[in-house]
Amino acid sequence: MRSLEEAVGSAVSISRHGDLNTAVGGGFVGRNMYGWLFECHGFWHNVLLITSSLAFALYLAAQARKSFSKLSSGRSSIMIAYYGCLWLVSLLNLTWCSLQAWECTPGNEVAWNILSLFTSSGMLFLEVSLVAFLLQGNSASGLHALTRTFVVSGLIVGLDLLLKAIYLFGFGIPLFIDDIESPHKVKWGLWVVHRLVLTGVYGSILFMYHSRWRERLPARPGFYKYIIIMLIMNALALFACGLTGNGAGFGLWLYGATIVCYHAFYLPLLYLTFLADFFQEENLQLENVYYSEMKDAGFFDGDWE
Repeated sequence: MRSLEEAVGSAVSISRHGDLNTAVGGGFVGRNMYGWLFECHGFWHNVLLITSSLAFALYLAAQARKSFSKLSSGRSSIMIAYYGCLWLVSLLNLTWCSLQAWECTPGNEVAWNILSLFTSSGMLFLEVSLVAFLLQGNSASGLHALTRTFVVSGLIVGLDLLLKAIYLFGFGIPLFIDDIESPHKVKWGLWVVHRLVLTGVYGSILFMYHSRWRERLPARPGFYKYIIIMLIMNALALFACGLTGNGAGFGLWLYGATIVCYHAFYLPLLYLTFLADFFQEENLQLENVYYSEMKDAGFFDGDWE
């Protein structure tokens, strides 16, 4: 009888400990989830970044079979390489957007800096390579153009990555950790130079569209709109960096808004500008074939009467 009571008591004790551990574990997970979504930058900041980057990655995955088929049949070395880079950078950007809490978590500074460094470098590589492609004009085709574009872009982005790594780990400048309470003037001075260069490049290309060198650029309205959007984005970021370097709180808010827009919408913008027409070209050609066949069969003869 006593042994039966001891067994029942042991079972009750184990049950209580199990419930306690479950409650503690659930509370720990709940706190982590709360900190992941609400702390550091706030709920809407994190949700916008996560949902936009995840939605674009899911869109690429949904279109992957059709895209691979088009790439394999088209055999465009430029498009194949650029599509592969876009996939890699999209996954990096999704990881960066999902781990925003690392920026404000003690002990994760090094991991956050490394992730931010490679993510920003990957996106800058896409940005620079597209600009290099634009500047080559209508002659940008074939393996030679791809090699030239990627070599130039790789050298520029490699130098940029090296300088940022030296500033981060050599001089201890927090390039990717923003704090208005202790603004780092050297850091914001570096970002001013960075944004000034990009603004100057996009401004120069926009000037070319309105000058006698316009014929050297691809005659596509999408590229022109892309240049205008990127010029405005970098000009706003340049203005925000200048304000933040002088201690203005509005400057940090504006800079954060440009960073959110860049990571949330740049990759879809690049896809629509550079790749979407390529993947839809086959469907457009098929529609033209159908239209020609219907016209030859006399379906549109009544429109001329």
